[in-house]
Amino acid sequence: MKKQVVMITGALAGIGRATALAFANEGANLIISGRKPEIGEALIKEIRGLGIDAEFVLADVRKEEEVKKLIEKTVKRFGRIDVAINNAGTEGKHASLIDETIENYSSTFDTNVLGTFLCLKYELKVMLPQGSGCIINLSSAAGQKGFLGAGLYVATKHAVEGLTKSAALEAAPANVRVNAVAPGPVETGMLDRFTGDPENKKNFLTTIPLQRAALPEEVAQTIVFLASDKAPYITGQIIGIDGGFLA
Repeated sequence: MKKQVVMITGALAGIGRATALAFANEGANLIISGRKPEIGEALIKEIRGLGIDAEFVLADVRKEEEVKKLIEKTVKRFGRIDVAINNAGTEGKHASLIDETIENYSSTFDTNVLGTFLCLKYELKVMLPQGSGCIINLSSAAGQKGFLGAGLYVATKHAVEGLTKSAALEAAPANVRVNAVAPGPVETGMLDRFTGDPENKKNFLTTIPLQRAALPEEVAQTIVFLASDKAPYITGQIIGIDGGFLA
């Protein structure tokens, strides 16, 4: 990955942060984005300390003009985009479907689905003419099964997987690969919010064959592998990272 140009959305915490550091350790040039400038600049300082050329771009993936500018700034800075990681996402508010609101629907779908679509649109506008590139979307085990109290989140991740497969078919003739990773429980703030309290979290993790949550760094290493020249024939796939949960 040395000197490859990697752009990551939602890069300021959890899987996104771990992925940024993983690519930095591989020698990639980085553009990271998110909605919190102070955290973003602190991460950039850490990455530059590793000898990596990197820049933070403030961007909200729900807004087309900001996504467009994110891609334009990446190309202006480095001349191309080799790898794009569409990681920005939210679990929304948990509720039964009969208690859900239009506001929560809009918020969850705008971030997870509209955000992924907009990123794909402008990333492909760069990569297709290049004749090369790799895009990795963030799905979830919830992209392949239902979860009580999380119907809207589940629906968004099913949508992300559909977008991934369709984009892969469109991009393949230009030698551009599109895949998604689908983590199960990961040791992040999202897991803590999803389970609600330590006892619920403990009980949930007993349903995982490996009896633990993944570390963000473990998900990041799978993403780096998919983006590398060690995976040149993998496209249109959803790669589970779930400790055997869906088995």
